[in-house]
Amino acid sequence: MGKGRLEAFSDGVFAVIITIMVLELKVPQGSDVAALRQVLPVFLSYVLSFLNVGIYWNNHHHMLHAVRRVNGFVLWANLHLLFWLSLVPFITAWKGPNYRLAMTVAVYGGMQLMSGVAYYILERSLIAHQGKDSALTIAVGRDFKGVMSLAIYAVAVALSFVNSRISIAIYVSVALMWFIPDRRIEKAISE
Repeated sequence: MGKGRLEAFSDGVFAVIITIMVLELKVPQGSDVAALRQVLPVFLSYVLSFLNVGIYWNNHHHMLHAVRRVNGFVLWANLHLLFWLSLVPFITAWKGPNYRLAMTVAVYGGMQLMSGVAYYILERSLIAHQGKDSALTIAVGRDFKGVMSLAIYAVAVALSFVNSRISIAIYVSVALMWFIPDRRIEKAISE
């Protein structure tokens, strides 16, 4: 079956996730720097989550651009990814004002970890459906960067009970690692 409906539905869900996140931001109570400082943790949590959702959308777009067809398993794998990403607004809103608490930082990292696992499952299901000689298979390879990100998230979740600031720094570093676009898929498609 074609991939058009999967792409359209996914893009809609990504748009709704980002919209819900921005609606959670509250206007500061006051017009001075102290009022801004009070909402800074919530805003920074929003920025990190927006960046992560944007990274997933970008990579999702590239990955689907490299395939011609999908099957039922791919549809479910995609819904699995969208489920975990749909939790981003809720968990971001919870972590924002509670960024020093180990539990909120661990749950945030757990959501990032599960989103990464779901993306990996989607990627592997697309590769299996496209075949071993497909452009996607050749471009992604063993996906060292993706697997390494999962391991880093797992370590950061555990570290959140030791020092939540270290875990947050790790979450930011993983986002920065993915912020630089991966050109493998674009290169494989253009050849």
